[in-house]
Amino acid sequence: MTHSVRTDTYANRLDGRRGWRDTASHYALLPLRVFLGVTFLYAGLNKLTDGTFLRSSGAGSIGETMRSARDSSAVPALIDLALKSPVGFGYGMALGELAVGIGMLLGLLGRVAALGGALISLSLWLTVSWASTPYYYGNDLAYLMAWLPLVLAGTPYLSLDAVWHARRRQRSDGYR
Repeated sequence: MTHSVRTDTYANRLDGRRGWRDTASHYALLPLRVFLGVTFLYAGLNKLTDGTFLRSSGAGSIGETMRSARDSSAVPALIDLALKSPVGFGYGMALGELAVGIGMLLGLLGRVAALGGALISLSLWLTVSWASTPYYYGNDLAYLMAWLPLVLAGTPYLSLDAVWHARRRQRSDGYR
């Protein structure tokens, strides 16, 4: 009797039938992708439509938020850099969040969008929420960790990336 060791991580069903566990595993990252996509899209839109956020000073402004977080951040130089043009930085942050949210929801350049979300979350964790004690009170670290599986996996299902890869596969199979 010969025993073989499975080296694949996903059971390929040639007949197309899957059990609920296979289906759940297949789409496991989809709720995370939708949540992060909606959240970052909302965050970007909220910043762009908030009358006080995109100002260099005043209560609720990006400038005031950065000045209040500067002395307690892990990397005050990042805040100093952003304070050279707080309104420009605020627009950059809002547009970055919009791009990440749209990328995740459409599944367009999923790994790039997830990396952008991770970098935004990392920068916020190292600056604004660094002083949260205990550390789990600050949500930016949790967002950073949530982005990492999507950086690794991308958006392989129900996405424009999947459509693009399927078309490439069809073209390459047609040449054989």
